[in-house]
Amino acid sequence: MNKLLAFVLSCLFISCESNTVFSETRAMDGYWEASETVEFKLPQLDSLKKYNLFLNIRNSNEYKYSNLFLIVSMNFPHGKTITDTLEYRMANPDGSWMGQGIGDVKENKLWYKENVQFFEAGNYTVDIAQAMRNNGAVEGVTKLEGITDVGFSVEEATKK
Repeated sequence: MNKLLAFVLSCLFISCESNTVFSETRAMDGYWEASETVEFKLPQLDSLKKYNLFLNIRNSNEYKYSNLFLIVSMNFPHGKTITDTLEYRMANPDGSWMGQGIGDVKENKLWYKENVQFFEAGNYTVDIAQAMRNNGAVEGVTKLEGITDVGFSVEEATKK
């Protein structure tokens, strides 16, 4: 019986087509320091294909904001850098968390870039830093509590 179950499960995993070509997540210590940049080194990607890029953020109920500001930099192999300041909504107007998950932790798969091609040969890196501020404050939030994981994923763009 166990062999039959293992066979059926392996068939399910093999038959599920995934267009994810890279996915990595870094665990945080329950908070994200303002000085902490999370870096992801991307594998060599096919320059003829198009990819969708995502930020993957997990937050707990300790997160006390309804949005999230991030500074994301894509570093090209030959020295070029593109930096974006991004804002994402993390909670619905009623205060309930957006994202997937049961219990205290929710995972949000956030669009970063769509239909990207990696024309330059070499290694690309992506750096992610938080840029949260309290209303009316000039200084940023030094210890952003409630962020449990920061991740980055690359999926092959599918034609629709």
